[in-house]
Amino acid sequence: QVQLVESGGGLVQPGGSLRLSCAASGSIFSIFGIAAMGWYRQAPGKERELVAVIASGGTTNYAESVKGRFTISRDNIQNTVYLQMNNLKPEDTAVYHCNVVVYQLGIRYDYWGQGTQVTVSS
Repeated sequence: QVQLVESGGGLVQPGGSLRLSCAASGSIFSIFGIAAMGWYRQAPGKERELVAVIASGGTTNYAESVKGRFTISRDNIQNTVYLQMNNLKPEDTAVYHCNVVVYQLGIRYDYWGQGTQVTVSS
C-alpha cells in the first residue's frame, strides 16, 4: 500500500514562509527505490505545474518563478521530501501536491499525494 502524507500548508502573509513535508511509505519504494521526489502545484483555473524536483542523487530543478525563494530537500532514509518556501507571494497560492517517481523494470510510475493548500494573502 503506497501512501504519501503531506503536511505544512496553510495561510501566510506575503513575504512569509512555509515548509511543506511529504513522507512516502510502501514496500514498492524499498524494492525499487525512489528515482525522484518533487512538488507540483495547481491554482484555480490553471493546469498543474512543476514547482521543484530532486533526484535520488541530489540534483534539483526549479520552476523559474520560485528560484531563489524555494528550496527542495529530501531524506533518503525516511523517504521524505521537504519544500522550504520563503518570500511567498500571492501568486504562489495553490494546492501543492507531492510527487514520487519510481521505475519498475524500466517503466515510470508516478505517485501523488492528496494535496495541501497554500494561501498567500494579507
